[in-house]
Amino acid sequence: MSSRASNPASSADQIDVALIGGGIMSATLGALLKVLEPSWTVRIYERLDAVAQESSNPWNNAGTGHAALCELNYTPEKADGSIDITKAVKINEQFEVSREFWHHLLTTGALPQPASFISRTPHMTFVRGAENVDYLRRRFETLRQHPLFSELEFSDDPAVIAEWAPLLVAERDGDEPVAATRATSGTDVDFGALTQQLVDYLVSQGTQLFLEHEVKNLKKTKDGRWRLTVKDRSWNAPKRRSTVEARFVFVGAGGGALPLLQAAGIPEAKGYGGFPISGEFLRTDSPELVAQHQAKVYGKADVGSPPMSVPHLDTRVVEGKTYLMFGPYAGFSPKYLKKGKYLGLFTSLRLHNLGSMVGAGLKNLDLTQYLVGQLLASPETKFTALQGFMPTAHPKDWETITAGQRVQVIKKDKDGKGVLEFGTEVIAAGDGSIAGLLGASPGASTAVPAMIDLLERCFPARFTKWRPELATMIPSLGQAPWEAEELEGLDQLTGGADVDAVGSRA
Repeated sequence: MSSRASNPASSADQIDVALIGGGIMSATLGALLKVLEPSWTVRIYERLDAVAQESSNPWNNAGTGHAALCELNYTPEKADGSIDITKAVKINEQFEVSREFWHHLLTTGALPQPASFISRTPHMTFVRGAENVDYLRRRFETLRQHPLFSELEFSDDPAVIAEWAPLLVAERDGDEPVAATRATSGTDVDFGALTQQLVDYLVSQGTQLFLEHEVKNLKKTKDGRWRLTVKDRSWNAPKRRSTVEARFVFVGAGGGALPLLQAAGIPEAKGYGGFPISGEFLRTDSPELVAQHQAKVYGKADVGSPPMSVPHLDTRVVEGKTYLMFGPYAGFSPKYLKKGKYLGLFTSLRLHNLGSMVGAGLKNLDLTQYLVGQLLASPETKFTALQGFMPTAHPKDWETITAGQRVQVIKKDKDGKGVLEFGTEVIAAGDGSIAGLLGASPGASTAVPAMIDLLERCFPARFTKWRPELATMIPSLGQAPWEAEELEGLDQLTGGADVDAVGSRA
């Protein structure tokens, strides 16, 4: 039910759950609650005229089903030269939890055909230079010993790499050492389509969706509820402002989450800040080029560059059409949301987080240097980066698109100093009545485990009752995926042999 079909909220309205933001996180939490507590009254408030228009929009993110199959920043090299795969294993396990929940929703009919939002797309890593080739080989040899990565392939033979991804080696200098790894079980995910389908399911089950409704303020009531002040942004709104009281509030507003958590005044949000980074990609729908590249290929970031600078040349499947996309190119905008206000960064500054922000800035001068370099880079310089992946690339085939805003988490470390975090983090009030999600990558890929973690933190007593139901839906929950039983049914989500089919698990 959209805002135009709903009765305006009155001051007396009381609900069980308010989900702020119509993105993948709110949709995922709503779907979990619909299964676990179907009688609860739930409302979704989205400030724009449709859901999934910010970070969840397919062109505002890379669409990678992050399973650590190709991303080198999840497998750092230790001082002794060994490869640490701890984070890679965790990321892979988290994505498996998401896939199992999606599979459950498919089997119950809550989601339509899997190919409408997930496509099997091999994940590759491609490096150049003898030192990088050596690192990739050692990474491969370490990862393949783990059950989750046993299918990983490695080659330093250009002829083999040409079979995997022809555009990587066509007209490349034959004297330069190159190497690649490949995992055919990788996926491309249209998180926009998935979000829309989850919301459609929720609305069909009684959840109220209020589009063009922006939550402007939150205040705790004496009885422990949260009173939300909501602004109707539609041009023909019968009533501009209304209030609603909710027993539980989730702030899944992407870059807009931090200001709302600050407005709520919970002590757990103190000291947190956010640094917004904008992004651009090059995109092509040339049938000739698309036919020659069916993979997500991640490279190696330059020395000193932040994790979000890792370049990748990707197959993207959006609304049934296949594209290639290369990037990201970073930029700076003070906006916390792509369709937000330019004062976003400045209005989030508080006395309690100013020290964190300044401290993180001083500690991350490499990030500042990287952003300045990206801002000053000419179009020709940026295109040269693509040609490092694809020597035959020509500007006439590619267009530049602007992606979404990535708000990196800034918080205090154990010593009280500001640090910049390149991940996602759940912030929850001590009484569990309100929670929000901050951060970026791996983001949407870990939506399900992130929301399960939120449920456990905010509803500890109920979670004991929910656990058996969750384990039925998600067999690997609480155990290693390769030890989980009854996973054969995942073929519905993971079958297929080409990029247009549905991806398979690691």
